[in-house]
Amino acid sequence: MDLREAILHRRSIRNFAPGEIPEESVREMLLAAMYAPSAGNQRPWHFIVVRDRRLLDTVALIHPYAQMSKQASVGVLVCSDTTGVKYRDLWPQDLAAATQNLLLMAHGLGLGAVWTAVYPDPERVLSFRRAFQLPSYVEPFAFVPIGIPADTPEHPERFDESRIHTNLW
Repeated sequence: MDLREAILHRRSIRNFAPGEIPEESVREMLLAAMYAPSAGNQRPWHFIVVRDRRLLDTVALIHPYAQMSKQASVGVLVCSDTTGVKYRDLWPQDLAAATQNLLLMAHGLGLGAVWTAVYPDPERVLSFRRAFQLPSYVEPFAFVPIGIPADTPEHPERFDESRIHTNLW
C-alpha cells in the first residue's frame, strides 16, 4: 500500500473480528509511532501494549467511547513522560503525531484501529492512571484498540475547496 492510499483510505474501525495480532505487527506500529515528528526532538512518548483481556474489558468500562476494546485483540495506551521535556506545552502535539503514525501503520498492515482520546478529560486521565498504575509524571494521552477489521467503512469524499485560503483569510 502506498502512502497516498494509506492516508486517504484509513478509517476508524470500531468492529473487530476474532483473531490475534502478531507481535511483529505491533512492533511495526510502535516503530512508526516513534518516527513521528516531535518538538525539539523531545520524543516524550511511552506505549503500553495491552493484550490482557481483563484490561481491555476495563478500558471499555472506564472510557465511554472505547466499547470496541471488548472486541480488540490488542490495545495501545499512548502516554507522555513529562519529566525533562524541553517544551512542556507541546507534548500533546508530539503524541498526536505518534498516534496518527500508529494508525496509518495499522491500516497499512491490513488491521483496524481507532483513536480514543484520554487526555485532556480529567476523569479519563485519572481512570487510566489508576487502571494502568501510571506514575504521577506520566500522562495518558490516547488509547488505540486494534484488531482484525470486521467491516470496511465507506470512503467519503473529504476534500473541500472552501477550506483552502491563499495568503490571507
